[in-house]
Amino acid sequence: MEIESKQQILERRKEIEQELVDMLKETESDFTLDHVRDVIFHEEDNDDMMKVVAMFDRGGDASELDNILELVTDAWNYFPHKALGGISPAEKLLEHHNKTKK
Repeated sequence: MEIESKQQILERRKEIEQELVDMLKETESDFTLDHVRDVIFHEEDNDDMMKVVAMFDRGGDASELDNILELVTDAWNYFPHKALGGISPAEKLLEHHNKTKK
C-alpha cells in the first residue's frame, strides 16, 4: 500500500465503495455496502474478512474470486475499523509515516 495523503485515501475509499456497489449488483448479492462496512468496522476474528468475501461469492471461476479478493482487500485497507479507533489501516499507516518523518 502506497503512503498517501488523507485526501487521496478518502478519494480511493469512494472509488472502492462504487466498485463494491457494482460488484454487489453484478453478483446479485442480498447484501449492501452498509453490510460490508459494518463487518469491516466491527471485525474481531481472523475470519471476518472471509465473511465479506462470502457476500460476493457465487461459486464462480477463479478469476471472479480473484477480483472479489482484490476488491475486499482494498475495502479492508481503506475502510475504518473500530479496533483502530475508527480509522482505516491506510490512515494508520499514513499516521505512522508522518510521525517517523518528523
